[in-house]
Amino acid sequence: MNIYFSGIGGVGLGPLAEIALDAGYSVSGSDPKSGLMTSQLQERGVVISTDQSGEFLQATHSEQPVDWLVYTSGLPADHPELQLASQLGIKVTKRDELLAHIVAEKNLKLIAVAGTHGKTTTTSLFVWAFQQLGIPVSYSVGTTMSFGPSGKFDPASEYFVYECDEYDHNFLQFHPYLAVIPSLSYDHPDTYPTEQDYVAAFRTFLAQSSGSILWHDTAEKLGDGANAWVLGDGDVASMQLAGEHIRRNASLVVKALERLGVAGDVVGALNQFPGVDRRFEKLATNLYTDYAVHPREIAATIAMARELSDDVVVVYQPHQNVRQHAVRELYTDCFTLASQVYWLPTYLTREDPDLPVLTPEELAANVTNHDSIQFAELSDDLWATIQQARDSGALVLAMGAGTVDGWVREKLAATTPQ
Repeated sequence: MNIYFSGIGGVGLGPLAEIALDAGYSVSGSDPKSGLMTSQLQERGVVISTDQSGEFLQATHSEQPVDWLVYTSGLPADHPELQLASQLGIKVTKRDELLAHIVAEKNLKLIAVAGTHGKTTTTSLFVWAFQQLGIPVSYSVGTTMSFGPSGKFDPASEYFVYECDEYDHNFLQFHPYLAVIPSLSYDHPDTYPTEQDYVAAFRTFLAQSSGSILWHDTAEKLGDGANAWVLGDGDVASMQLAGEHIRRNASLVVKALERLGVAGDVVGALNQFPGVDRRFEKLATNLYTDYAVHPREIAATIAMARELSDDVVVVYQPHQNVRQHAVRELYTDCFTLASQVYWLPTYLTREDPDLPVLTPEELAANVTNHDSIQFAELSDDLWATIQQARDSGALVLAMGAGTVDGWVREKLAATTPQ
C-alpha cells in the first residue's frame, strides 16, 4: 500500500509515517516546514516535499498510485492536496483511521492511553517499561524520546501502545484491548461545547474497550464500566520518580502490566525512566520547560518543581483563547506554590472569531496569589529577568504549548558558550 502524508513533519503524522514504514508500506509526503522529523524520515529514504500546491502529490501519484492520503487536523477543507486527492479518487482520512487499520491488520492488542493530562508521559512510561523488560512493543507517542523514535512497529510485538487523543473525537476510532486513563478534566471546548459532551465521549470510549484502568476520581465521573480496574490513593506505588502526578502515571503502568501478566521488576524499570521532551524537561541549570496548559496540569507541574526548589519562578503562556474561556474560573490556586509568575498573552490557534480574546489581566483576576503575578511579553527584558532568577538560585519553569518553549530554547542557545 502506498501512503501519502500531508503534514508529515508534525508530532502526530511523523510517528505514524515511521510506523507505516516499519510495517512495510510505501511512504511519501509533504510539509511546509523542514525539521527533525522530516530529516529522520528522509534518512530512511522517504521522499518529502515542502510543496503543498498539489503538484508534488500529482507527481507522486503518477509515478506510483497513492492508495491513502492521511492529513493533519490543522489542514483546512479547501487545502489543495485534499481537493486533488478527492479528484483522483484517493482514500482520505485523518491519522487515527490509518492507525486503527494497521493495528487490526497486524492483529495487535491496543493499549490506548487517553485522558486530559498525562497521556504523553504515561505512554512513554509504557514504552520504557516494555523496553527495559526486554519485551517487543509497537507504539506511537506525541513527543520525542531519548530512548527511541516517536513511532515504531515491531513485527515481534503483541501490544501496540498509543497516546490516544480525544481532540476532534479521534479516540473513538479505536476499540482498545485495554484503555488507560490517567486523568479527566474538561478540555477542548472547540470540539466538546459542554463538559457533559466531553464526559459522554469518554464513556463511549470506555464502552468500546475490552478492559480499562482508571483512578477512582475519574471513575466517579465516568462510571467504572465492565471489566474496569479502579485504583485508589493506596495504589500509588512507592517510587523514586519526582512528582506525585508522575508517580501516579507510573502506577497505572505497574497495574496495567500486572493485569496483562507481564513478569519482571516493573517498578525498578520505571525508577530509571529518563523523561521525555517538553514534560518537565531540564534545559539547563535552574531552567525547565513543560507543556502544561490546563490549571490542573499547571498545579501538578509546579508541585513537582517545588520538590527540587523552594523558589520556583513560572513563565506561563496560556494556549488557545477558546480554551481560556472554558478554564478561566479555574485559575485560582494553581500558582500558589510559585514565588513569581510572569503571565504572557495567550497563544492563539484554531480560534472562534466571535469570541473576544481574554487579556492576561482578565485571566489572572481570580488567582489567589495575585500579588506574585507580573504581566509580560517574550522580550529581551524578560530573558534578562529569567537569567537573574536562575543566577539567584531560583528554578525557572516555562509552561505552555505555544511559542514559549521555542523562545526559551533560542535564547538559551544564543547565550550559551559554544
